Amino acid sequence: MSENDATAEQLSPLISAERAKTFADAVVAIAMTLLILPLMESISDAGGASTSASDWFAEHDGQLFSFVLSFAIIAMFWINHHRMYAHVERVSGGLLWLTMAWLLTIVWLPVATAMSSEFSDDGLLVRLVYIGSMLVTSLLMLVTRLYLRAHPDLLDADPEHLTRGLSVQLATTTLFAIALVVSLLVPATTYYPLLLLMLTAPVARLFRPLARRRRP
Repeated sequence: MSENDATAEQLSPLISAERAKTFADAVVAIAMTLLILPLMESISDAGGASTSASDWFAEHDGQLFSFVLSFAIIAMFWINHHRMYAHVERVSGGLLWLTMAWLLTIVWLPVATAMSSEFSDDGLLVRLVYIGSMLVTSLLMLVTRLYLRAHPDLLDADPEHLTRGLSVQLATTTLFAIALVVSLLVPATTYYPLLLLMLTAPVARLFRPLARRRRP
């Protein structure tokens, strides 16, 4: 094999960028759908026990809150991932495995959501699993953005186009970490510290100078 052939083989993508995007979209859609299954089961149980609709809402208010919260957060993850992949032209082995690791955390989130509404006695552990899982998801997306910035050959645009997204991801990851610490240190706050994510835009502006720094 000639040197040019070896170089071409190394640069050839394992799968096309469009196929990777389609696969990621499908996995996220399935994960979002799985969030509703515990509620569907509880409705079947309530119907068999002749429970009224008002009683069902009252008994499952925490479960409904977890469902809406998790749905919104997974949607946020998907939007950020979609924007990140918008300029990806090739998928290398490293990018593929980072994407698979990220999708693993997405698929896990419905399990963590179910735990948050079913295991109320293990409050600290469940909050660690629930918010901690989201933190890991955000961290993996941050690592993926850094990987793409370090491998501009995978993009169809200047890596500096990722700067704004990188600052947003830094802000999101930081806010998840703060929410986890607050939730563990102040148990009465339960999952409400996740509302700190509403501050993503102003915090991202603070991180923008750091995100603009070029690699050495």
